[in-house]
Amino acid sequence: MGTKERNVARKRRVRKKDPRLVRAKVAGFNKPRRTPSHPKKSHIVVAKVGDKVKTIRFGQQGAKTAGKPKKGESEAMKRKRASFKARHRKNIAKGKMSAAYWADKVKW
Repeated sequence: MGTKERNVARKRRVRKKDPRLVRAKVAGFNKPRRTPSHPKKSHIVVAKVGDKVKTIRFGQQGAKTAGKPKKGESEAMKRKRASFKARHRKNIAKGKMSAAYWADKVKW
């Protein structure tokens, strides 16, 4: 096999997807997705920081969260969002390897 054929063969080689990504059925690392059929948790993400990888389930299934801030949002929802962020501030600060970080980012 010449160098040309070897280079073509090398290009065709596809990297295998990490088995944790396949099992969680997510698009990639740090890409959360909804899990409507899970009995307890509403989302899943395969978090990766450096070479550490961790599968995290987060969010209460069926919870009425505030979502993204909306124009004309009620005062009750603003207070609800502020309470969540205050209550979980220390855990959110831990970064991508904590469920609180992802819940804050995705649901609140």
